[in-house]
Amino acid sequence: MTRVAGIDCGTNSIRLLVADIHPETGDLVELDRRMTIVRLGQGVDKTGRLAPEALERTFAACRAYAEVIEELGAEKLRFVATSASRDAENRQDFVNGVVEILGVEPEVITGDQEAEFSFTGATGELHGDDRRLVVDIGGGSTEFVVGNRHVEAARSVDIGCVRLTERHVRHDPPTAEEADAIRADVRAALDLAAETVPIDTAETLVGLAGSVTTVAAIALGLPEYDSEKIHHARITAAQVAEVTDRLLASTHAERAAIPVIHPGRVDVIIAGAIVLREIVERVGAHEVVVSEHDILDGIALSVS
Repeated sequence: MTRVAGIDCGTNSIRLLVADIHPETGDLVELDRRMTIVRLGQGVDKTGRLAPEALERTFAACRAYAEVIEELGAEKLRFVATSASRDAENRQDFVNGVVEILGVEPEVITGDQEAEFSFTGATGELHGDDRRLVVDIGGGSTEFVVGNRHVEAARSVDIGCVRLTERHVRHDPPTAEEADAIRADVRAALDLAAETVPIDTAETLVGLAGSVTTVAAIALGLPEYDSEKIHHARITAAQVAEVTDRLLASTHAERAAIPVIHPGRVDVIIAGAIVLREIVERVGAHEVVVSEHDILDGIALSVS
C-alpha cells in the first residue's frame, strides 16, 4: 500500500484526503478526510481576482492540512485547484503561497481534467454496466461526465452555487426574479453541456459535492450530517424539488437552523439546489444516486 494525500481546492471549499492505496487493485483505505470552507472564489466572478482575505483563509487551511499530512506520513501529495484559481488574474499569488506551505505547486487543472477525476472517484465503487451521468456541482463550475468504466464525454460549464449566488441574489430569501435568473443561467449552461455530452442518454444520475450531499441530507431528514448514511443514498426527483422549494422560501436564519447545512453553505445552498433540480428535470431522472466520493478520491487515486 502507498500512503498518499490529495488536496482539492475549489471555489468554496478546500478538502484533504489521506489514504492508503493498493498500487495494483486501486483499492483505497481512507485515513483522514476533512473539509474547510474558505470561499477562495469570493468576488472572482465580478473582479477577476482572488481577494486577499480569501487567500489568507485558504493558506490557513493549508497550514492545518500540512500538519495532518506530516503526522500521518503521506509519501506523496497532489494538490489540485479548480474553477476560482483558473479564472483569477492574480493566481500566481495563490500558487506561491501553496508552494511555501506545502512544498508542492498546485495544478490548476482544466474543466475536462476535473471531470475525469470526479468520474473516477465517484464510480469506483459502483457495479454494473449501466451508463452513468456524473454531475459535480461546485462553487464556480459544474462538471458533466458520461461513461461506464471509462469516460465517454465530459464538459465543464461555469455554473456553481457561489458564482450564481454572487451574480443574481440580492434578497433573502431570493425573489422570484432572482430565482428565475439562476434557472435561466443553468438552462443555458445545460444547453452548452449537451453540445458535448449526451446528458439525456444515461441510465443512472450520480450527484457529487456539497450542494448535492446537503440536499440529500435534508431530504433524508437527518438530525446531523452523516456521511455514511448519505453515501450511495438515493433521493427521488420529487424530493429534490421539495427540498429546493423549501430552501427557496427560507431565510438565512431558517437555513442556518437546519443542522445538516454547513455554516459556509447557508448563503449558497439555494443556488446549488436549483442547479441540481434543473439537471434532474432536464435529463428526466427519477432519482439521484448521491456519492460522498468524488474528485478528491480521483486525485488520491491518481497519485499512486
